[in-house]
Amino acid sequence: MATELPKDEGTLKVIKATKETEHSQIFRVGTRRSILARVQADEIVKELKEQWPEHTFEIHAMSTTGDNNQKTALHKFNEKALWTQELEVLLEEGQLDLIVHCLKDMPTQLPANLQLSCITKRRDPRDALVLKPTLVDKVKSLKYLPEGAVVGTSSLRRTAQLKRFYPQLKFQDVRGNLGTRLGKLDDPNSDYSAIVIAVAGLERLGMTNRINSYLSKDNGGMLYAVGQGALAIETRKDDKRTTDLLAKISCDRSTKQGLAERQLMRTLEGGCSVPIGVETEWIPKKRFHDTHVGIGVKPAEDYDQATGAAFGGDPAGKEEEQDLTDELVMRAIVVSLDGKDAAEIETRRRITTNEQANELGFDAAKLLVEKGADKILEQVQLNRGIIKDQGNA
Repeated sequence: MATELPKDEGTLKVIKATKETEHSQIFRVGTRRSILARVQADEIVKELKEQWPEHTFEIHAMSTTGDNNQKTALHKFNEKALWTQELEVLLEEGQLDLIVHCLKDMPTQLPANLQLSCITKRRDPRDALVLKPTLVDKVKSLKYLPEGAVVGTSSLRRTAQLKRFYPQLKFQDVRGNLGTRLGKLDDPNSDYSAIVIAVAGLERLGMTNRINSYLSKDNGGMLYAVGQGALAIETRKDDKRTTDLLAKISCDRSTKQGLAERQLMRTLEGGCSVPIGVETEWIPKKRFHDTHVGIGVKPAEDYDQATGAAFGGDPAGKEEEQDLTDELVMRAIVVSLDGKDAAEIETRRRITTNEQANELGFDAAKLLVEKGADKILEQVQLNRGIIKDQGNA
């Protein structure tokens, strides 16, 4: 059952439902109003129904600050909970039982009485290059775009990394839902030659045919956003009924990756509008034995291989669980807004608990600070303040 709020309502619409019984309960699922957000909520509800067919799940959709303002560049917002705050109020009031989020949109600091209770199996976390249709047969990748070509993205992370390797290109904000952004790209009269968007969003909407290139550290020099590709579920800390429900759909490996990435960002005090990029991957057994002596029962030594070849790995998450070791590799980068300065590290460790995942993220952040990440982020925040003040003048 799905129910949407009218656009002019700011509170949850009351739904008349059948009385809950001991074996059949009703759970109210909060989500944003966008098409992609609804598809994501449907994905979670489908998984829950498979595990708990006796229960009823009602989807409640509403617009958030980030949805309502589609013109302002993301980095100009002060708000740290653009996509979550209004829904969290309803969760705290008990009008919702759980909220489905893109993990990358969740602030690393949540309200005191709320928690991240579940991360489901992650989709492909990479970014995708999508070209204007007239260029598809002429351009193979970013490096073949002509000088001065305009690439659309509202992400400082993407822009900073792209400027680092492709200073000949121009970058322009492009806001709106996925369909809106593609429409702006496809408009023959628009300036955009390409846009960069998340692979997972295109996958969930059945639009992978628009992907012209998958971007990664090895392809395009692009590390993805913390939590990108993963769905997270937020609940009240005291709601054991709901947390018990979610245990059956949680993915252990995706959770450990998400925790490590979020701890990295939390330690650096970054956010979705700060140029921090990551890549995490579990090492397959065949590659582990090719590169290690013994079976690796102790944590591997941390190492920094910022300019070396990346492991490759399985960014789309297609490796079978039994084919993976407990060795988690984390690559991370902080880039200045002009792309000229960067702090970059690569580290890996054996991870078997959530606590170890958090430690990996914390230690990776320390390595970045040793490389100068704190100075880069300080300058980024200063520049953002100048831009904001100019916009208010």
